[in-house]
Amino acid sequence: MKPANDEKALLQGLAASDKKSVETIYRDNYNMVQSLIINNNGSADDARDIFQEAMIVLYEKVRSGTFELNCQIKTYVYSVCRRLWLKRLQQLNRYSSPIEDLEGVISVEEEVEEHERRNAEFEMMDKAITGLGEPCKSLLEAYYLQKQNMQVIAANFGYTNADNAKNQKYKCLMRLKKLFFTHYKNGNSDG
Repeated sequence: MKPANDEKALLQGLAASDKKSVETIYRDNYNMVQSLIINNNGSADDARDIFQEAMIVLYEKVRSGTFELNCQIKTYVYSVCRRLWLKRLQQLNRYSSPIEDLEGVISVEEEVEEHERRNAEFEMMDKAITGLGEPCKSLLEAYYLQKQNMQVIAANFGYTNADNAKNQKYKCLMRLKKLFFTHYKNGNSDG
């Protein structure tokens, strides 16, 4: 969590149209907003539009001089984007229930935390896969990402048959699991 004075400085920078502040707010929040929109019937273009609108809302609020932010910037941006997107979906008739019904379903803070937790897990999984080394890294990628079958993998990796390749995949998975949870424990202890 960022100290409050950092956030204040960012908002002051935004009010003054400081390029660095605008870029920081963008970098810290855009992926979160993109996930929100894409996971709720939207496209990357929709996400860009909604994010721009939210930045304008934030900019105008900050410029007004009476704006008092009582949560983190990311929570505010997420909340504004969520509201704008629900409104847009309603206009497009993709949602039949009124926005008010959807508002209370999940708190914005919970959604933001959930998004950050998932992101952290992806990062740790990435580190774990990188730390796995060869041939495990390539073997798991061939199976899970390239969707190759065991016969193809056996041939490509020089195993005598598909069963041997399957055993090796299992061993690699166990190693990955161990590495992931090591990262996970270490990653969570300083959070």
